[in-house]
Amino acid sequence: MERFVKTRIMHMFLLTIAILFACCGEHEFGQSSGEMGGGADLTPPGVTICHYKRASRIYPSSPSICILPNGDYLAAVELGGPGCPTPKETDIYRSSDKGATWNMISAITEGQAWSNLFVVDNAVYIMGVVGPTSNIVIRKSEDNGVTWTANISEQNGLIRKGAYHTAPVPVIECNGRIWRAMEHVNPEAPAAWPKQFNAMMMSAPKDADLLDSQSWTCSSELPYNPEYLNRYFGGWLEGNAVQGPDGKVKLVMRVELPAAVTEKIAIIDVSDDGTQLSFDPETGFVDMPGGAKKFTIRYDPESRRYWTLSNYVEDKYFHMMPNYVRNVLALCSSEDLRTWTAHKKILSYPEVKYHAFQYADWQIDGDDMILVSRTAYDDQTGGADSYHNANYCTFHKVENFRDLVSETITE
Repeated sequence: MERFVKTRIMHMFLLTIAILFACCGEHEFGQSSGEMGGGADLTPPGVTICHYKRASRIYPSSPSICILPNGDYLAAVELGGPGCPTPKETDIYRSSDKGATWNMISAITEGQAWSNLFVVDNAVYIMGVVGPTSNIVIRKSEDNGVTWTANISEQNGLIRKGAYHTAPVPVIECNGRIWRAMEHVNPEAPAAWPKQFNAMMMSAPKDADLLDSQSWTCSSELPYNPEYLNRYFGGWLEGNAVQGPDGKVKLVMRVELPAAVTEKIAIIDVSDDGTQLSFDPETGFVDMPGGAKKFTIRYDPESRRYWTLSNYVEDKYFHMMPNYVRNVLALCSSEDLRTWTAHKKILSYPEVKYHAFQYADWQIDGDDMILVSRTAYDDQTGGADSYHNANYCTFHKVENFRDLVSETITE
């Protein structure tokens, strides 16, 4: 009798699980990595924040993460791909257990794309564009991401009208101002990605109303120059605002390069008032692993180093366009922004066409680095559409990351 009861209970449990999965539809979120089913080889590493099946033609994109004043983690995920909603939607997830589980708490559905989260004076902001190459917008939440302001006017979130490009890039406070990189589409440039993007920097006084367009200053712009890097230069995009070793703000750009060329970043000088950019192509380009893909650079005062998570290219893939190789996410650091060391492969998979850990955004929480990734990986419904068109957003933690500074990747 006891065995019969246990068997019935197990059958009911399995039936319940089957019903729950059937009801999930195309969108599954808030599940840890072990809950997707199908075995470890069909489950991405880390904790799954959200997952979309290939058939949905929705690709979770532009992940961003911040730490709220109460210690909770907040993550933003844009819905990309041909199946995504119109206008652009960004969903907000929160974890109250240090990333072990995630719950979707809000959806910004009136046009929010390519955006990053950041905290100023106990309020959380999200800044990006309305849609691809569109108006610059910012929203504010005073309840930890549950509700957000609307971009209804130039006094309430609509910062600039025009054709702008960006990504979830870092926002910094430096010399009493808030700084954020942006790109402006140059109508006179070649109509090819990313040659049409002019590099620029935006800034506002820290104590200003960040929702008011008048608070923001836009710098001069630097266009694509085909003569750079012996004519290997393919354009720049997705810049980072970084305080340099000299205390001044730098604009650090991702650089597009052809195959079989060492990846680089471009370091652009920014005037103290945020109005002028200057760049020396002889000294401004420096080698950095993963510099041809989107990266986030932040300075850590404790280790006195700049850190990033970037898509390191293994020797066996050096013959490929570096922008296409995103199967390894590596921890890298530098003391001066100019000499970089790749310390450890944090996430990796041996195949590059359908697997990627990309667009990583990260924060430091004590001794650990926490991060979110736009992840292309296997699942039970055919896997990712491609390495670029991911099917997951995943959360990861690099414990005691500073201890890895003595390590170096060797192949």
